[in-house]
Amino acid sequence: MRKFLVYLPVVCLCLFLVAGTPPVATLQLQLTHVVNGQPLVLQSGSYTNAASEAFNITLFKYYLSNFSLTTVGGETITLPPAYFLVDEGKPDSKLVKLPAVPPGAYRSISFLIGVDSVRNMSGAQTGALDPVNGMFWTWNSGYIMAKLEGTSPVSKQPANLIEFHIGGFKGARNSLRRVQLTFPQPVRLTPQQAQTMQVVADAYAWFQQPNVISFQQVSSCSTPGAQAMQIADNYQHMFSIKAH
Repeated sequence: MRKFLVYLPVVCLCLFLVAGTPPVATLQLQLTHVVNGQPLVLQSGSYTNAASEAFNITLFKYYLSNFSLTTVGGETITLPPAYFLVDEGKPDSKLVKLPAVPPGAYRSISFLIGVDSVRNMSGAQTGALDPVNGMFWTWNSGYIMAKLEGTSPVSKQPANLIEFHIGGFKGARNSLRRVQLTFPQPVRLTPQQAQTMQVVADAYAWFQQPNVISFQQVSSCSTPGAQAMQIADNYQHMFSIKAH
């Protein structure tokens, strides 16, 4: 009995902490990459851009961060900070599990393509933001928000390369873009059942609208500036939710 009384405060504290923890739901984004409706296949896939130029893709990856959800009542719920590097060459990276989602009914999701200015000003970091991932400009002290590489027979670069490394987070050179996707129907999230949304990212959008990019004229972009802003304006529209 005496031992029980000794441990009773600890037991009560544990019960209090468990009871005081708000419930969370699980929402995942399963990303699928395509090029104008065709599956994106690294190396061997053959595609045509909006300027009717042939190309393939050898590398395709980008950051997603700063997630929020909008309830059916119009309230915006900002999720805890999280940074994901989605890489077509790493299938596991295409399943994005959002952190600490409150249960509820939601009508849309919002996120940034890229890494926000706070993390850009914090220097090289770890995890998804580790420079070893090849998405950090040491010379420019900032992150590459999105990267696409490949070849095109019209490219004037050596070996007909096309290389688009889009970055910049300051002033007129800010390549961060916010995406908002409305769910086909409200999504109700509960702690008891995980929900997975199927999201499609179309690499064709990088070179389509509102700025048509010809590889014969522009086959490389690896510094912040006007060209990077145009491509960021384009790929802001590459995401859509796949209807069940």
